[in-house]
Amino acid sequence: MQRDPIHRSPFLPRRNLLLQAGALGVAGLNLPTLLSAASGTSGETPTAQRGFGRAKQCILLFMWGGPSQLDTFDPKPLAPDTIRGPFKPIATNVPGIELSELFPSLARQADKLAVLRSLNHDDPAHLSSGHTILTGHLPPVNFSDNEPPSERDTPHIGSVMSKLRPSHSAIPSFVTMPWLAFHPAAPGGMAPGQHGGWLGRQYDPFLAMGDPNAAGWKVPALALIDGQSPDRLQHRRELLQSLDHQRRASEQLGALSQLDSLQQRAFGLLTSATVRGAFDLGQETPETRDRYGRNIHGQCVLLARRLIEHDVPLVSVNWHNDGHNFWDTHGNNFNRLKNDLCPPADRALTALLEDLTRTGRLDETLIVWVGEFGRAPVINGSTGRDHHPRCYSGLMAGGGIRGGQVFGASDHHAAYPADKPTSPHDLVATMYHALGVPHDAVLHDSLNRPHRIHAGRAIEDVF
Repeated sequence: MQRDPIHRSPFLPRRNLLLQAGALGVAGLNLPTLLSAASGTSGETPTAQRGFGRAKQCILLFMWGGPSQLDTFDPKPLAPDTIRGPFKPIATNVPGIELSELFPSLARQADKLAVLRSLNHDDPAHLSSGHTILTGHLPPVNFSDNEPPSERDTPHIGSVMSKLRPSHSAIPSFVTMPWLAFHPAAPGGMAPGQHGGWLGRQYDPFLAMGDPNAAGWKVPALALIDGQSPDRLQHRRELLQSLDHQRRASEQLGALSQLDSLQQRAFGLLTSATVRGAFDLGQETPETRDRYGRNIHGQCVLLARRLIEHDVPLVSVNWHNDGHNFWDTHGNNFNRLKNDLCPPADRALTALLEDLTRTGRLDETLIVWVGEFGRAPVINGSTGRDHHPRCYSGLMAGGGIRGGQVFGASDHHAAYPADKPTSPHDLVATMYHALGVPHDAVLHDSLNRPHRIHAGRAIEDVF
């Protein structure tokens, strides 16, 4: 199990909590300060570190399955045939930075990108490493594809932001689309770390499920039951509230409080014209929809852009898993990358960067493009690449990130970091840093036990 000096336990013993609470009090970081800093309402940030609080929102593009670093953002043209693959590097609009030829449009946006080439950890399992990259903590069971989500999981970064920046309208504060990350060959099925975890179900994401490129697509959770008008729905809500009021005296208030929160959220979503408008891709021009790509990923990224325009703090777009077309390329790696995977990824991220730049939102919107691990340098007998967590690549842009840079470096075969090794914990810490959450922030679970929200250190050099 990977343990370096910064990867601390997420649970704080009571003695340590008291010591930390005292330190936080001296530093002026009590709970109101933490919440106001995270919501962007504090008059001054609790730290002078670079980039702190520059981002108001975040779009996380989670490349489920693990993209090949050599065939995307860390090409190795001088490596042997058995490693480099068929794709050539191309120049970008930043001298000295090269990407794979599979990203021609994104190459013209490199001045907005921080290319991370030294991400690394030691867990080759999809599910458990997915938890780590989505939460900034090791999962309850590491090195495992057997463990489904549970209340022991660390909350997804979107769940934490939902806690710190609760929505004051019907708009959800954390949205995931088009499906939760699920691996059909993994015994555990769904990756942990995608929900509220120990924060509770009320901080689970709002799921915009399905293919928004399909004709007539609507968010299933926003669809009223046939024959149900908004007025009739409101009547049913009032009746339910009356019944709940009568049973309060005999049931535990804690459970009812959580249930009330979920019910209010559901009714607010179903009856809000603003929410329906935010999810309505029909309000976009055909030309805009074409720019993002008429495919499930492109339309999800476009929808993510619409949601941040409606002030959703965090939107996670998981790469869709249709059973064969995701980034887990053990076989036929090169054809799948060339024909199915890289073109929609290239097109969608390029359109997103262009639109956010044009509207002036890029500087306050953090974009992160990353998978749970990379792929092995040596090509296997099925012309594929196997799992490789020891070194891989990702992208960051916007939200105070300094574009036109490469952070870290890999060795000659992109097998191990050669400079500035960066853990998933550090990447998540950097996201929280950009979003204005102090590095030593602590939240409590349903039993009032304190937890650190991540176990990393922010990469200040990318700001």
